[in-house]
Amino acid sequence: MMPLWQWLVIGACMTLLYSPTFHALATGYWTTDQNAHGPIVLAVSAWYFWFRSKNTGLAKTHQNTGNPVAGWTLFVLGLLMYAIGQSQGFLLFSAGSLIPVTLGLTLIFFGSIVARRLWFGYFFLFFSIPLPGAVIDTLTHPMKMAVSWSAEHLLWYAQYPISRAGVVLNLGGYQLLVADACAGLNSLFTLEALGLMYMNIRRHESALRNTALALLIVPISFTANVIRVIVLCLITFHMGDEAGQGFLHSFSGMVLFLSALFLVISTDEALRRIAQRSRP
Repeated sequence: MMPLWQWLVIGACMTLLYSPTFHALATGYWTTDQNAHGPIVLAVSAWYFWFRSKNTGLAKTHQNTGNPVAGWTLFVLGLLMYAIGQSQGFLLFSAGSLIPVTLGLTLIFFGSIVARRLWFGYFFLFFSIPLPGAVIDTLTHPMKMAVSWSAEHLLWYAQYPISRAGVVLNLGGYQLLVADACAGLNSLFTLEALGLMYMNIRRHESALRNTALALLIVPISFTANVIRVIVLCLITFHMGDEAGQGFLHSFSGMVLFLSALFLVISTDEALRRIAQRSRP
């Protein structure tokens, strides 16, 4: 095993190397609603690596089992990605390079067996990488239309005076624009990531159950976003525009994730009951 001081040196070098990237993310992308899930995913990834290494005894694995060829190849490729991204201001590369760099270090010091045990942590890190604006705009437009249409019809059935023009909802004397943050893409990434983490920790034996839950997170995210838009419409209609755009607007994001979490757990429980009944 490597001495502690060597690990501290590696950690200090990684912190110094990536501090400009994380500063740019913390003051830019992560301050927007579309990418606010980034630090959550990063923190959960760090916890997952610690959790897996502690519970599987990876810290006791001898360094002579390393895979230096594959490790150094990934490590150098990651550094090249970082250099290109940092020099060109392309955060997709500079932030994304964290995956091959950390995976390369794992292969160098611990080997392929340990890397395979930690594969989900590296996959999970993909959700923290900010997507280009063109991709977000392309994906969010149909989702915004669907969320707006659903909210309009549900509120209309509830006897509220509402109409819609594209992604603009007219409720009483107020106009509400369904923005990208309410379209579901950012919450879809976050909920999909947390749902996959939930399944990885629970470790259901049924592959069919895991696949079904992963696929159902998409409509769950959509439903949670419709709930959020309806809550904002009701707050604005009954309490005024200031309440709808102030603290309660941020609070609606908490409603989004609480309702989504409830739906994920309820869906998982329903799948468990179905699986039990289908057993001979």
